[in-house]
Amino acid sequence: MRQIPSHAPHRLPRLFRKLLSCAAAGLPIALSACAVQSAPPPLSPHALAKRLSPILQTSQKQGVRWGIVIATQDGKILFSRNANGRFVPASNTKLFTTAAAMAEFAELDHAAAEHPTTLLLAPRRHGAPDLILRGSGDAVLSDDAACKTDCLKTLADAVSAKGLRHIHAIIADDQLFADERWGDGWSWNNLPTQWGTAVSALTLNNNVAELTIEPGTHPGDRPSPHWSAPDGGLTLVNQALTVPDGKSELSLEKKPGDNRVILTGTLPIGAPVQTLKIGLDDPALSAARHFRSLLRETGIRVQTVQVRHRLTKTALDTPVQDARVLATLPVPDLKDDIRHLLKVSQNLHAELILRRLALVHGNGSTEDGLTERKQVLTTLGLPAAGFSLYDGSGMSPYNRVTPQTVIQLLRLANLQPWRADWRDDLPLAAQDGTLEHRFIGTPVAGHLHAKTGTLAATHSLSGYLQTTHGQTLLIALFANDIPDDLPHPTKIMDDLVSAVAEAE
Repeated sequence: MRQIPSHAPHRLPRLFRKLLSCAAAGLPIALSACAVQSAPPPLSPHALAKRLSPILQTSQKQGVRWGIVIATQDGKILFSRNANGRFVPASNTKLFTTAAAMAEFAELDHAAAEHPTTLLLAPRRHGAPDLILRGSGDAVLSDDAACKTDCLKTLADAVSAKGLRHIHAIIADDQLFADERWGDGWSWNNLPTQWGTAVSALTLNNNVAELTIEPGTHPGDRPSPHWSAPDGGLTLVNQALTVPDGKSELSLEKKPGDNRVILTGTLPIGAPVQTLKIGLDDPALSAARHFRSLLRETGIRVQTVQVRHRLTKTALDTPVQDARVLATLPVPDLKDDIRHLLKVSQNLHAELILRRLALVHGNGSTEDGLTERKQVLTTLGLPAAGFSLYDGSGMSPYNRVTPQTVIQLLRLANLQPWRADWRDDLPLAAQDGTLEHRFIGTPVAGHLHAKTGTLAATHSLSGYLQTTHGQTLLIALFANDIPDDLPHPTKIMDDLVSAVAEAE
């Protein structure tokens, strides 16, 4: 029998070489045990388009404008629609804000340590002293009874421990950031909601007031409402009714600049207690009122509350002469906050991060924050022409990005030392955050880290998808100009992502 030279295997067919290696290892030469398990080749862009185009067809006929890019981690485009078109990103804006924050995290952390939430005692020449409550941009400051850190009560206890029994004024100072409470273009009807509440360096309880409502005893009775903080400066007009049956349909109405809150709708007898939230116009002033209530509970009299804001082009006021620090609160964990705001899409916290960026090379104004974010991202390599953003959260309808730029942002972030943290901070399909109830029972569940976005006539979804064959793809999906009567626009996106996950 002719022998096979030792150098010959590299010329043999791949399967034959594999069988030889199995024999050399003493394994039986059986296709079921040792034959090469070759994965199916990736779909070509043409084949992927054949899969995805029918999913888009109906909505496109109804006027939806799609911007889509599906790409490999090295940037190879597998599918695209209007890749360089400009789209309203909604909360996908938070990808840009938090990526910049992660890139400049050391600077942000240092600035936070230099400006903790502080309570100062300011003596007056005649009469009781003032208390200055100076905000730090702490997003989690709270006066909730269950609060364990960043608690307003800690500061109230410091006043009580000092033995003070009479305070002239509590002065709420939010001058660390310029007094720009809402972003450019924010819709007036969103401002009184928890999603559009005002931004302030002195933030308390996410700058919302909570109203709990219990049904009345008889049909036709007014339900019984209770503010979580009675001294909030809001006047409730109760126009709601208790009804015999049905479902709870309550809502709050408030005009910007008006302290009246109107409760309307119906609440069935026996219904569980309902909780509604309303955004605040002046969070710093509200924080001062809350602080006054805490002091009064300990028997400390407070004559009045005041507030100090700062115009955009002005610097911080000179510290009050002879004022001394009574107490400070711990510096908030910014990494935890970034994770929280990405998971649940917390608008206020994103706006506070933007203003923290403004302190790195600016004075805490929105304009400085926008400039700093853009500078950081372009330094990473993101083309400036691909995004125009006017806020930190995505509430502004003026914002525009291209799907291709979002893909580039995802790629650039994947090259950074903070890539793993940032990626894990994004909602995980069928598991948590804004994706908790999406993709359940599909191959995408647990395999998509992505940021959602929703605004009037707008939906977006961008992030990292692991396919059923283990490959990680970058996705950027934008749907703009969605008609009101289009059913379930998010389902179309979910169907697209599921098709991509199984197609590769």
